[in-house]
Amino acid sequence: MLYYFLYPLAKYHTIFNVFQYITFRTIYAAITALVLSFIIGPYIIRKLKSLKVGEVIRDCGPSNHQSKAGTPTMGGAIILLVVIISVLLWGNMMNAYVWLLLFVTLGMGAIGFVDDYDKVVR
Repeated sequence: MLYYFLYPLAKYHTIFNVFQYITFRTIYAAITALVLSFIIGPYIIRKLKSLKVGEVIRDCGPSNHQSKAGTPTMGGAIILLVVIISVLLWGNMMNAYVWLLLFVTLGMGAIGFVDDYDKVVR
């Protein structure tokens, strides 16, 4: 999205010409995802803990794994959310491969959600 808003300004100020370069957008997409994960992550983790969505550790496993009991599961939702927001902000949405990437990422996220949900419920 930012690509479509800011790159046309290059005809007025040459500094906006950097938005055409994929390396520039990739670096800033990574920084955006990192900052968003720092901001959104603690809230989502607190929310998962309050919903008591945690790992269940079986008694037959190693004793040092018992310390992991109650660790919030479904943390991949944080990664999925920040990656999608970052791609929507910095990606060239006219490129079909960007849309393919988003749909595949959402599909893999859905598989991960179903797997974690199944672990929590059963």
